[in-house]
Amino acid sequence: MRSSTWILGQIALFSSFHGALSQSTPTVQVRNGSYYGLHNQEYDQDFFLGMPYAQPPVNDLRFRVPQSLNTTWEGSRNATEYSRQCIGYGSDNWVLGNYISEDCLTINVIRPAGTAAGDNLPVAFWIHGGGLVMGGGSDPRYNLSFIVDQSVRMEEPIVAVSINYRLHAWGFLYGSEIAEEGGSNIGFRDQRLALHWVQENIAAFGGDPSKVTIWGESAGGFSVGSQLIAYGGRDDGLIKGAVLQSGWPVFPSQRVGATVEQWEPYYQAVLNQTGCSGASDTLSCIREVPTADLSAVFNSSLPGLAPAWGNVVDGDFFEQPPTELIQEGKFVPVPVLTGQNHDEGTAFGRQGINTTDQFLAMLTSMGIGADTAVDIAELYPDIPELGVPESLVGHPEGDLALLGAQWKRVAAYTGDSSMHAPRRLGVQKFAEKGVPVWSYNFEVYVNGVSPAVGATHFQEVVFVFYNLQADGYTNAVSVNPFTGKGEAFPKLANLMSRMWVSFFNHQDPNHNKVTCLKWPKYDLENPQNLMFDVNATQLAYVEPDTYRQEGISYLLENVF
Repeated sequence: MRSSTWILGQIALFSSFHGALSQSTPTVQVRNGSYYGLHNQEYDQDFFLGMPYAQPPVNDLRFRVPQSLNTTWEGSRNATEYSRQCIGYGSDNWVLGNYISEDCLTINVIRPAGTAAGDNLPVAFWIHGGGLVMGGGSDPRYNLSFIVDQSVRMEEPIVAVSINYRLHAWGFLYGSEIAEEGGSNIGFRDQRLALHWVQENIAAFGGDPSKVTIWGESAGGFSVGSQLIAYGGRDDGLIKGAVLQSGWPVFPSQRVGATVEQWEPYYQAVLNQTGCSGASDTLSCIREVPTADLSAVFNSSLPGLAPAWGNVVDGDFFEQPPTELIQEGKFVPVPVLTGQNHDEGTAFGRQGINTTDQFLAMLTSMGIGADTAVDIAELYPDIPELGVPESLVGHPEGDLALLGAQWKRVAAYTGDSSMHAPRRLGVQKFAEKGVPVWSYNFEVYVNGVSPAVGATHFQEVVFVFYNLQADGYTNAVSVNPFTGKGEAFPKLANLMSRMWVSFFNHQDPNHNKVTCLKWPKYDLENPQNLMFDVNATQLAYVEPDTYRQEGISYLLENVF
């Protein structure tokens, strides 16, 4: 496990401030006490890192809803290093040395140097992705310093915030006893409490609590959408706007709204492996299991027993299945900027599908009825020219044959069902309610990505954050996604990041001061996206939102 010095060093490297910290010490007085942070000379910013927004969720607070801080302190506490990330399982944690802990519910604030209480700057509240099973607010690929610096260069400065929240079973375990105790969806409840912390404290950093935009990608976008529909769409005054990149809390019906009965086998398996199955109070028992032992259980093979992480319909945080909430207009009606990448399905598609029978079997294994599967197969035929990505011509051959002869068909269906259809449903329902929505599509092929992958999941992140480290972690640049791509790539990064900053400031991406191209609001009578494309003269163009209209409409009517 890496030391805190190592982790901060990595983050410093990829935020371009290693060796650039001055002796100037910014301080701030929050509700519970005082913090001192650090000054970054490279960007001329103040960092306040690793500040708890909740009581440590350990011992008796394990698997409970997060508890607000209930202590104050004298003097000034250290906020110069990121805390450990929440325990997760996957590359987003491993490559940072598994710098993880149960005591992880912390928040980070990045602001332009000299910002003070009363400046009332808009706030961008970043929620990291990682499938709700890995990642953290300290991930160096999410370079908040660049976004804040862009805002200063635009003369529209913002304050940026990132958080940790509980992941995997630590944040989303469910079962009958958890249901009785009311401990459902606690990873999402962590995010919610962090938003309340911002309301109470961000003014001390120079932020405006009435101008908070929640923002995330992948599971982060999923989380943003979940906050919009939480408690039946109740508006608690926490959110002014929302940015959802490649993620909406809408999935085909068989993956939404898992019940206690569906979760119970997983919960019982955890009890069996921890020796708690015979306890009179099984929750109290697993709360006493040492962290490392319980983590080994969660990280072991309990295959197929856990439903998809997140979005348990508990009658509280989620009063109904998320798809129903969005369809019925039960969401906080704030302006939205959202979109996805053209070839999302290549990141999630099942490999090795070579025949139509195998394609049908894949669909039915996902809970889709046999007749519906046949209809989907007709709407998504094995015609490579109709599949994705366009960068792969024909069926996979040679070294790519392992993907399966029907890879482009699988990728087209998977991308539509997991990303394109949920986004289209979301923007239609928000627009139907009169909410301003700006929708985008992203089709850029970066350096180092196979033609079989195309413009896949996560690729837009490097442009929004202008982070040239493809893997984001190693000391040397292994693959720079902009190498050999010409001037259009950094220009697109400049355009996209400034559109995001414009949205944080105005709830409208068109005050970006870099292009005369107007990004139209989504209109039900004339639905349009902004397509980001380095081959376009202005790096983007307006397109009708009719991409695979028949297939997506069928999915929304029959599968979701």
